[in-house]
Amino acid sequence: MSEKKVSVLEGFKAFLMRGNVIDLAVAVVIGAAFTSVVNSVVKGIINPLVGAFGTKDLDAYSSCLKGTCKVVNGEVDGIKILWGSVLGAILTFLITAAVVYFLMVLPMSKYLARKAARDAAKEGTKEVVELSELEVLKEIRDALVAQSRGGSAPGSGTGFGSGPGSGSGSGPGTESGPGRL
Repeated sequence: MSEKKVSVLEGFKAFLMRGNVIDLAVAVVIGAAFTSVVNSVVKGIINPLVGAFGTKDLDAYSSCLKGTCKVVNGEVDGIKILWGSVLGAILTFLITAAVVYFLMVLPMSKYLARKAARDAAKEGTKEVVELSELEVLKEIRDALVAQSRGGSAPGSGTGFGSGPGSGSGSGPGTESGPGRL
């Protein structure tokens, strides 16, 4: 029973320590702080602008669906639709979405696109370097093969093939020996 508790606790600890859980917690905290900023922008700027055409408080905009919507003895007479509070919530959402998009999403996507382009350029350069190294190695191989067969290869005066064991014979480095290319 204790082994099961330990494994469950270890699993829970691993879940909490994963990077995306921590990122999500940070996002929630920043989102809560950001919400208060957006609410103050709506209450301090948007509502007074709307107030230039009517009342400053969007929550005061309402319509009565049925009845007069007057308070009689503590009860509302009729069905009141508070479309001003819905409009305020929609404005808050649109401002939040615009700020998140223009200040976070758009710059991050531009940064990631530039990073991907740099990585692709580096990868292309790496492939060119690998291909040129491969070509050099092929030329060296071809020169060594031609030299071991007794033919003259370009650059044969560089010291390849001079000394003991070069040329024809049964030693290493000859066509019949174990060091054959």
